[in-house]
Amino acid sequence: MRRIGIMGGTFNPIHMGHMMLAEWVRDALRLDAVWFIPTGSSYMKDSREILPGRERLHMVELAIRDNPFFECLDMEVAREGRTYSYETLEQLRAVYPKDIFYFIAGADCLLTIDSWKNPERIFSNCILAAAVRGDVSLKEMEKKKRELEQKFCSQGKIQLIPFLQLEVSSTEIRQRILQKRSIRYLVPDRVIAYIEEKGYYCEKDESVEKDQESS
Repeated sequence: MRRIGIMGGTFNPIHMGHMMLAEWVRDALRLDAVWFIPTGSSYMKDSREILPGRERLHMVELAIRDNPFFECLDMEVAREGRTYSYETLEQLRAVYPKDIFYFIAGADCLLTIDSWKNPERIFSNCILAAAVRGDVSLKEMEKKKRELEQKFCSQGKIQLIPFLQLEVSSTEIRQRILQKRSIRYLVPDRVIAYIEEKGYYCEKDESVEKDQESS
């Protein structure tokens, strides 16, 4: 029986905040590994503003290369149609029925997960590990935790993990690239080199559209 963290997201691009959260939760919960699963076609975001899945997948692979506990899976990128977390977790449960999965999420996910597609099927296949940060109070998160447990799952299925307050986002990073500003120390060096090589995010939407046409 393994304890596996699941780190999902568009990773457009992956940044140090993603990696720090994954490592923080891995250490706090003594996980055997964390699997990064880049979103394929998200039903929550405009695909015209997101790089193709294989490109985002490759950037994740570059970013996590040095951490032996991290692994990148292409299951959502390879899946046709819209990507749903409950389907991913059910697929993992079918393949690895003895493992325990911890779905790593930020405070924003905890507060909105009941509006996701089939949230009850998410909770039936994992434990939610939600990061507690300064932007959302612990009292508010504990209240939401109780509400979700009463509605979807038993106690213990949601664990709140204290985490650092980090003001970094993929949106901000794309904006900084567009403005020709430094993203050093926000994004791993290998990912920065790849973004510069490809010319991604330099002009609003154009690099995305060009890559989608050639994919």
